Amino acid sequence: MTKTHRAALLLAMVLQACGDTSLAEPASSEQSVAALETAAEPADILARLQSIPGLSVVLEQPSPFPGTRFFLLQFEQPADHERPQGERFQLRMTLLHRSVDAPMVLSTEGYMLATRPWQAEPTALLGANQLSVEHRFMGTSVPASRDTRLLTIYQAASDSHRAVQAFKPLYPARWLSTGGSKGGVTAVYHRHFYPEDVDATLPYVAPSNHGLRDVRYVHFLAKLGDADCRAKLESFQQDVLLRRGELLPFMDALGTRWNTGFTVVGGPDRALEFSAVEASFYFWQYGTASACASIPAPGAPAAETFAFLDAVVGVAFTYSDRFIAPFEYAYYQAATQLGWSRYPANHLRGLLRYPGENTPDVYVSFPVTEPFDMRAMLRVEHWVRNHGKRMLFIYGENDPYSATAFSVREDNDAFRFFAPEGNHSASIGGLAEPERALVLERLFTWMGVSAPSAEVRAQALEHATEAATSKPAGVAPLQSRAGSFGLPESQ
Repeated sequence: MTKTHRAALLLAMVLQACGDTSLAEPASSEQSVAALETAAEPADILARLQSIPGLSVVLEQPSPFPGTRFFLLQFEQPADHERPQGERFQLRMTLLHRSVDAPMVLSTEGYMLATRPWQAEPTALLGANQLSVEHRFMGTSVPASRDTRLLTIYQAASDSHRAVQAFKPLYPARWLSTGGSKGGVTAVYHRHFYPEDVDATLPYVAPSNHGLRDVRYVHFLAKLGDADCRAKLESFQQDVLLRRGELLPFMDALGTRWNTGFTVVGGPDRALEFSAVEASFYFWQYGTASACASIPAPGAPAAETFAFLDAVVGVAFTYSDRFIAPFEYAYYQAATQLGWSRYPANHLRGLLRYPGENTPDVYVSFPVTEPFDMRAMLRVEHWVRNHGKRMLFIYGENDPYSATAFSVREDNDAFRFFAPEGNHSASIGGLAEPERALVLERLFTWMGVSAPSAEVRAQALEHATEAATSKPAGVAPLQSRAGSFGLPESQ
């Protein structure tokens, strides 16, 4: 099994905005409409974008999708939405433009933004525009003060809200919000705080953790796969910990290869132990049952054992200083509001030197001074279950994050589906019938788009899957620091 890791984790584009971003607040809808109407008709989309107060068009890039244009943008935001006249910062966004008459997909990112053209699955299915929003404190969207008290789900939701306010006059058709993993969670809490911003929400593999040691993951993993595969995984984890002395030189070599150390998490021995403990989680997050046959048996050559561990976990990308650094604020969010998982460890008793120490604050190089706020996401979860309308959650049957899936009520025209044998890459295309047909019917109905024929729909799903998997700069899921869209094979 291979878990890929692409270059977007570290390659943050240095942006230099053009245009006036001095306005303290976005214009009202009436003001924005007036500004747009003053542009020459038929107005070029670039001119219309430049008419949005506070928005800077950084550059336009060629788009590989026929009939589209792609723009890299910056949008001035208050660092504190409750004090809009205070500190400001530039929020990075991208726009894939098709037509002002087409629906708009708001893609909320949980981490840094993909700065090259890509389409989310619903964007391709709907033939929609796509506005993608970088998460605050990620990539280049960082307030100068770096005041972590401003890194809350409310503040991030308000970033998305202001973007919707600014762009809706230009794109008056229906809006859908979406996101994957932590980005899916971002879409959910944006909808919670601002339920009327969009017409519907389609989160993918979005977890709702209960606290910093959510035991539901332990129970979920205890039932995944057949007994033989679980036994192989447990024996492999035990073998890694029993052979620390043999495997630690591989940790040193990995650090040399990537020019990084493991000091943030407490050293290579600690990183190796964390890798072993989390191996079963990562195995199922992006793997399949077919990989069970490739699990090295105890006593296998050390190089083979470490290679498998690294392929599953992504040791350097997950635990080393160099690759943790871009995600420190995401760990901070996990430590203060979003929560964390507990990993199965009963079978590792007596082998652990750092039991219970794998918590999100370990991945942060600065002190986490705010206590964990259990109520923050519980309020969101309660709202989704009881009041969330036109919401459609997609999960993978075998993805550990499905252990903490949001609950919905069909009475609210809200649904939740699990792709059979799916992992953290679950999609509409991976659903079984008749669930897939229902999802598409609801999606097209919510967005006011005529449902295509079965043949056209099948082609759209195929193209949507290709588009979604081609995202050039995707980033880690909530606790998969290595990420679903990897790094280059060389430095």
